[in-house]
Amino acid sequence: MWKEPSAGIVLAEADQSSEARLPEPALVVSVDPGSIAEELGFQPGDRLLSINGIRPRDLIDFQVLQGEEDLILEVEDPEGCRHVVELEKDADDCLGLGFSEALFDGLRQCNNHCHFCFIDQQPPGHRRSLYVKDDDYRLSFLYGSYLTLTNLTTADWRRIEDQRLSPLFVSVHATDPELRSRLLVNPRAALLLDQLDWFAERRLQIHAQVVVCPGLNDGPALQRTLLDLARYAEGSWPVVLSVAVVPVGLTRFRPPEDTLVPVDPAAAGAVIGLVEPLQLAFQERFGSRLAWLSDEWYLLAGLPLPPRATYEDLPQQENGVGSIRAFLEDLDRATCSLPEAIDQPRRYSWVVGQLVAEALRPVVERLNQVRGLELILHGLASPYWGQPQVVTGLLTGSDLLEGLVGRDQGEMVLLPRVMLRQGEEIFLDDITLDEVRQQLPVPIRVIGGADDLVAVCLGIAEGTP
Repeated sequence: MWKEPSAGIVLAEADQSSEARLPEPALVVSVDPGSIAEELGFQPGDRLLSINGIRPRDLIDFQVLQGEEDLILEVEDPEGCRHVVELEKDADDCLGLGFSEALFDGLRQCNNHCHFCFIDQQPPGHRRSLYVKDDDYRLSFLYGSYLTLTNLTTADWRRIEDQRLSPLFVSVHATDPELRSRLLVNPRAALLLDQLDWFAERRLQIHAQVVVCPGLNDGPALQRTLLDLARYAEGSWPVVLSVAVVPVGLTRFRPPEDTLVPVDPAAAGAVIGLVEPLQLAFQERFGSRLAWLSDEWYLLAGLPLPPRATYEDLPQQENGVGSIRAFLEDLDRATCSLPEAIDQPRRYSWVVGQLVAEALRPVVERLNQVRGLELILHGLASPYWGQPQVVTGLLTGSDLLEGLVGRDQGEMVLLPRVMLRQGEEIFLDDITLDEVRQQLPVPIRVIGGADDLVAVCLGIAEGTP
């Protein structure tokens, strides 16, 4: 059996082992202009076979291997010809290659059976990527996706330690072993506290997530979870850096046999009432609130969002914790100095999820004080998911088409980019942006952040819809 190195698979040792399965070569899709790779003649379609005789398993291995000063690269061009390139460079110089995938040896999928899993709450028949249950520690390290730690092998734990893959983002849900096993439908889920001890012994860190299911892991169970995690937030090198508390999301496609109930305003208020006092205690104890509620709790409860300062440095913004507050802050900044009037009158409509519409209305009113500008805010529900209250990123193409019927769309519809798959013009229900454009009577303009919204409304960034 070949010995697994700290970064990648040694080709010479893999060739001698009948049990070794090499990762796929890394497919090059982009070459940075002016980079070392461009100077060497790399082009999209090339396949990187090895660096210094080692086949990288993923982007992490590649980053480690390219850090050497002396490199021998084995490359296969699109015609199938192999080339060996030798070079010297500074240790901190990157090659400048972009690859089709971050993982060259395949995705580690989830081995749990959580009833609240959003992947299982989707209708069949759509693109395959919507049904992939990612539970890969490498994507957690690279991109902040959440994993449960239940599918890690001994070699995985060793690699996390050797390559210092920290922080990782861990779905905790509950620290009580029996409850966590029941939530994840996996006996290995009971090992969480032992795993946190392992992180502590090696001075590795995590960001944690708790998806709250009313009647299961709320109330005393949630309090125990947060207090248990707080024990790992002490000392000069805390294991737990932050905790996000988010509400379970349920759709009309969820399995009929589950007993899950959605979060209603009363449940949201109860969770807020439990977590906020703990935040104050943690603030006094650690100098940080440690645990944060996602913005949805306050919107569902009909309460104002906490001030921006309470979110500190927004450690869980990508998880919906402070994301709306940060967007409102960006909008305040972008609208702090508006003109009295614009030269050319404009009537635009802006589509958002119904859950966030009320929080955005004051900014719309501020923009509409500009003479000649009328921005119409449409907060849409999601018949597709069966949810009246949704965030903008969950709106689908069919929600958009159905929700805008009979509504004043103005001269153009402003569509937040978060509704579309990253890098593609397609919605969560596989309807494309072009298909929506063909069915709406007015043009669509996809917008990014707050500055983009204001610039489009004021005519500073006209462009082509």
